[in-house]
Amino acid sequence: MTSTLAPTLSARLSLTPKTLLAGLLDGAWWPRSRDLAAELPPLVDALEGRYGRITRVTVNPTRWPVVPHKVAVTGHTVHVGWFTEQDPDKMILLSYSVGRCDLLVIPPETERATAARLMTAAAIPGSVLAAGVLMSDEATTGRRMRDARSTEDAWETDGGAALPPLRHPVVGARMIPLPGNPRR
Repeated sequence: MTSTLAPTLSARLSLTPKTLLAGLLDGAWWPRSRDLAAELPPLVDALEGRYGRITRVTVNPTRWPVVPHKVAVTGHTVHVGWFTEQDPDKMILLSYSVGRCDLLVIPPETERATAARLMTAAAIPGSVLAAGVLMSDEATTGRRMRDARSTEDAWETDGGAALPPLRHPVVGARMIPLPGNPRR
């Protein structure tokens, strides 16, 4: 009997381009679930080319139901720590060679368009926006967009969107078409 392991999905990741502009974040990560033991290996594998061997990760436990002490990744083990003082929307990854990588963590249940905006914003070189600020700004933007859509929907359904059809001018009892008027 042979067993087949499910293929691991690649990490949904957006990193700042290599530049001299240092920002508060090095990019964003959009995990598929809140299972840190399952989500961390593809993330670490994706980051090793740029940051070297990741050895430690810190998170805020409010966003992760279970925070394992160690997670096995390709060829080594990553030690995981948690700090309630750390921004709940941020993950810090430490490596031997580069040092530190700070990532915005986008909740797995986030809509695709919202996640795309957040991933783009977190990868801007030299940005001084912290993870929590990006998340609260996006929540405000999302509310504004929903309000604008609902206002537009209300406009479309309350009779204010379409103009009434043009009528021919009537003189007496008969209709007289006007010259140059395409509607007859």
